[in-house]
Amino acid sequence: MVISTQHSAIHCSMKPGSHIFSSARCWSATIPRCVHVAILFTWTDYKTILLPVTTFACSTAPIHSLSDFLHTLVFIWFHLLLCNISNQARSKDEDAINRPWRPLPSGLITEAQAIWLRYATALFCLLLSVQYGWELVLVTTALIATTWVYDEGGGSKTVIGKNLCNVGGYVAFEVGATRLMGVAHGLDTVSLAAICISGVLIFTTIQAQDFADVEGDAASGRVTFPVYAPELSRAFTLFAVIAWSMFLGWFWHLGPMVSAALGLFGVYVGARYYLCRTVEMDEVSYLIFNVWLMCANILPLHARTGLLGF
Repeated sequence: MVISTQHSAIHCSMKPGSHIFSSARCWSATIPRCVHVAILFTWTDYKTILLPVTTFACSTAPIHSLSDFLHTLVFIWFHLLLCNISNQARSKDEDAINRPWRPLPSGLITEAQAIWLRYATALFCLLLSVQYGWELVLVTTALIATTWVYDEGGGSKTVIGKNLCNVGGYVAFEVGATRLMGVAHGLDTVSLAAICISGVLIFTTIQAQDFADVEGDAASGRVTFPVYAPELSRAFTLFAVIAWSMFLGWFWHLGPMVSAALGLFGVYVGARYYLCRTVEMDEVSYLIFNVWLMCANILPLHARTGLLGF
């Protein structure tokens, strides 16, 4: 892969008679740059996908070995890279407004290179999943299909379509991660219940990520809930986060103190979205929302251990 800069490109070709160390120096410069680009592609979703999904899998499966934990992290990260490359390959203009440091608007990679890399990453993820069995191949295939619908099939252009695609993506990540993390690499009733609840929760709260990006979404023609209904979306988020906090405490049979703490946290998160409306405040609110989401993702552990009964 050739990673372009704003002024030049790095080429790893040796001149006739060059010493082998010239090639080594060339690769030593190129590999860190490729890693840097990959990290930039995935940077904004460590808090939104990598950490919440890992937390979910550790709690729901639950975690039982360091080896499976590391395999799960690798699986999540490469599939996250797949989704991010696909999403950003066609959103250079939007990212120039919202996140100009990303690889395409900053000139670290061209659109043609990003599209090529998207297909290469999809193939790699399929080959990675083959190592774990056909169930994980289905998970990867579902994630690729959902990503295509979102980025190329117009799924991101409507509120319902965007939310459904996000649900499909989150559920695919959670199914794959939970299977890899578990002892039997399967899904029992606790896992299935947790995944179903998570899917509905994401469908009703995913707009939390869009409030800070209204300007860029509107410029790109993406119709998110905050773009479509600015006031209603904030009121709905307030209600949804509080309602979910109360429901999760009841469903997982949490203790009174834990239930009260979760409920109060939900009130705080929902109130922030309704009352704090600048871009900077919305960015902070989304960070706090992801902490709340990770708290929600920990709760299935109580069904396994009873640790949250106080």
